[in-house]
Amino acid sequence: MFVAAKDMHYTTSDGREVMDGTAGLWCVNAGHTRPRITEAIQKQVAELDYAPAFQMGHPLAFELANRLVDIAPDAMQHVFFTNSGSESVDTALKIALAYQRVIGQGARTRLIGRERAYHGVNFGGISVGGIVGNRKLYGTLLAGVDHMPHTHLPARNAFTRGVPEHGAELADELERIVALHDASTIAAVIVEPVAGSTGVLIPPRNYLKKLREITKKHGILLIFDEVITGYGRLGTPFGADYFDVVPDIMVTAKGLTNGVIPMGAVFTSAEIHDAFMTGPEHLIELPHGYTYSGNPIAAAAGLATLETYREEGLLTRGAELGPYWQEALHSLRDAPHVIDIRNIGLVGAIELEPIAGEPTKRAFSAFLSAFEKGLLIRTTGDIIALSPPLIIEKAQIDQIVDIVRAALNEAD
Repeated sequence: MFVAAKDMHYTTSDGREVMDGTAGLWCVNAGHTRPRITEAIQKQVAELDYAPAFQMGHPLAFELANRLVDIAPDAMQHVFFTNSGSESVDTALKIALAYQRVIGQGARTRLIGRERAYHGVNFGGISVGGIVGNRKLYGTLLAGVDHMPHTHLPARNAFTRGVPEHGAELADELERIVALHDASTIAAVIVEPVAGSTGVLIPPRNYLKKLREITKKHGILLIFDEVITGYGRLGTPFGADYFDVVPDIMVTAKGLTNGVIPMGAVFTSAEIHDAFMTGPEHLIELPHGYTYSGNPIAAAAGLATLETYREEGLLTRGAELGPYWQEALHSLRDAPHVIDIRNIGLVGAIELEPIAGEPTKRAFSAFLSAFEKGLLIRTTGDIIALSPPLIIEKAQIDQIVDIVRAALNEAD
């Protein structure tokens, strides 16, 4: 049980200090209980606690949308606010389907995801997602969904530093799916620039560019799920910047408010936005939204978070620390049970050889050991995932690596 947090550390109920090696759940990018964010929330709740999201508005939502557009790729011109990454994904899928219909392509109803993908836990997200444990209990999910293969090629890319060289040809699997279903039936493709929750699967060089080329050729929208890669995690504002690939729709959440208050933001191009703005003024353009879309307190938290990122250069700090982070992580190559290490920006994964007949047990044992030694890590399967707050210092990177090594030395 955690009872307090400050900067890089949590405090447990028994008074121990635990370093946050995962930025909460990939979201506390600026570190914990940052004064500017706290003060903005306190001020806002005393001034305007809630404004209805339908028919009415309030200035902070517009101000935040403008600030977000300022740091996003140039083509991302409009923002739709949600309350989580899961809601952002389902919002993006609905916008994609509705857009195809309003431009006269109503037969385009099929959605394409990817194996091992994580796109949240709502029905749309688990339908296009590809993690079996998140899907198997919930029936047939959305109809008309297909999946491309994942990009994890350990035989060719193990222990790669940064972006892997091999596997760009996997993007051509989208052409096979297009040939199977016909492009005229496909609305959108959704991928994470870096697949985080499944174990930090980094796309091969030029893979995302090939996906962009294929989707454009066939009139298919490309959606980037940037819930994890957004707001500085890769050393750039967004994964789209890192890979120099601009999608049609971009999904964000988590780091938008530094994890303090639930909020998500879906970015779209002007072309998509404007397609909905052609009807009479008294009609709803897009019949979708949430009670708490653009909530005033969440908007205040978002603005203060963006200002904190700006003041401290956190959106690009991952690029500065990336080389040190990379070498520190890869120093664990000789640790017990390690079969692969992957890194990009301030994200890392240490993949362990599973215990025969007991998958996930070895990584979970390392999780418990690390926690007892004062470090919070995250595990998925037999993979240790690390994504510390962007305020981390080099000495703290060393501390993370030392604790992980000690935990692996104790693992069965």
